[in-house]
Amino acid sequence: MAWLILIGSAVFEAVWAIAMGMSEGFTKVLPTIVFVSALVISMSGLGWAVKRIPLGTAYAVWTGVGASLAVIYSMASGMEPVTVGKVVFLTGIILCIAGLKAVSGPGSSPGSSPSS
Repeated sequence: MAWLILIGSAVFEAVWAIAMGMSEGFTKVLPTIVFVSALVISMSGLGWAVKRIPLGTAYAVWTGVGASLAVIYSMASGMEPVTVGKVVFLTGIILCIAGLKAVSGPGSSPGSSPSS
């Protein structure tokens, strides 16, 4: 459950990052509201997850997933170009995230349970 919350929080991290860019310095109301809402959800989920997943692993996964999704969204929406290099390095980030999950066994932090 902790990993699902962490991944969900990372999705909201991408949402707030994209909304921040769309807010044009917090001068547009709707993107600013989306930014603040997604930020609160994202940080709350990350805070909950780090009670069950080691901080370094959780933070690396949270930032990696969030950053990857933000770049993928930007490329898919045409805000930035798709290049072979970006695809290669995004794939590397995603593989590293999967690797962190793979080497994080159950009970890897105090208070974690095998279902975390």
